[in-house]
Amino acid sequence: MPNAPFPGDLPIIQAPMAGVQDSALTIAVSRGGGVGSLPCAMLSAVALIEELEAIRASGITLYNLNFFCHRPPLRDAQVEARWRGALAPYFREYQIDPTSIPEGAGRVPFSSETLALIAGFEPPIVSFHFGLPDRGSIDGIKSWGGQIWSSATTADEARWLMDHGADAIIAQGIEAGGHRGMFLTRDLGSQLGTMTLLEAIQRATTLPVIAAGGLSTPEQAREALDAGAWAVQAGTAYLCCNEAKTTQIHRNRIEKSAADDTQLTNLLSGGVARGIPNRLMRDLGPMSELAPPFPLASTALAPLRAAAEARGRDDFSPLWCGTQTAGCRAVSAGEQTRWLAGCKD
Repeated sequence: MPNAPFPGDLPIIQAPMAGVQDSALTIAVSRGGGVGSLPCAMLSAVALIEELEAIRASGITLYNLNFFCHRPPLRDAQVEARWRGALAPYFREYQIDPTSIPEGAGRVPFSSETLALIAGFEPPIVSFHFGLPDRGSIDGIKSWGGQIWSSATTADEARWLMDHGADAIIAQGIEAGGHRGMFLTRDLGSQLGTMTLLEAIQRATTLPVIAAGGLSTPEQAREALDAGAWAVQAGTAYLCCNEAKTTQIHRNRIEKSAADDTQLTNLLSGGVARGIPNRLMRDLGPMSELAPPFPLASTALAPLRAAAEARGRDDFSPLWCGTQTAGCRAVSAGEQTRWLAGCKD
């Protein structure tokens, strides 16, 4: 498959971005000639079916559904109590009763039930973050001809993915916004820049490699393609597009952001992710042992985020963003896709 042609008309994939998009962005990118992606990890079964029905009704036939494959953490009452204790001053400030906050993870990994939900739609591409699902799920997706893509942040992860059924590897460089797809290591020192990682994974596997991270302009995309990338996956470049659901608070921060404005943090979900600093990150430091493991940290933050955003503040908002924002444009996602691919229309 290394020499297999990329399935899209243009070698551009819109990165799945939970919380800032729905199927409207997916559809617009695919209509523009790229591969639109739908983030599914935070969708209920009902919401997932609704989004898939919208995609089917649109008439597009090439799209990517993205799911998480994290291992649900063991609950630790002491860890969660310590986290809520760290947030206590904010609960008081925003007059929130912490005992009223429901417990739960908010994100569930891909499962046999998920497979059954999507099987009737036979999505052409199913991608994963944090590894891969079980062999039965992989075989199920491949039974209808679906391709399986997954993120790797190291060459070791890429080899593991190749050995366990992936059809293509997404090389997620350290520049990428949102959650790191790390699943074999927690060592941030192992994380490489996109171009270096692309080369390392090309040497380590025989699969097509998709470059992701810090690629928000046509010039940056071309550099990755010239280096042998099968395609380029861009997320930050789509955050300000017309079809994105990015809040105005988030858009405002992106417009003012520079490459050195983003940080890796574990505070907002418990997993390591890149975003623009908010008040919580400044107060507690972007990385803290106080945060419960992914995805538990976000539960206690949800009412704080809602209360702050109602006041026009981003104190607790996950302002996910990669290091390169020069390509963020308030245009249609289809136009953005063609622009990233170097089209002159």
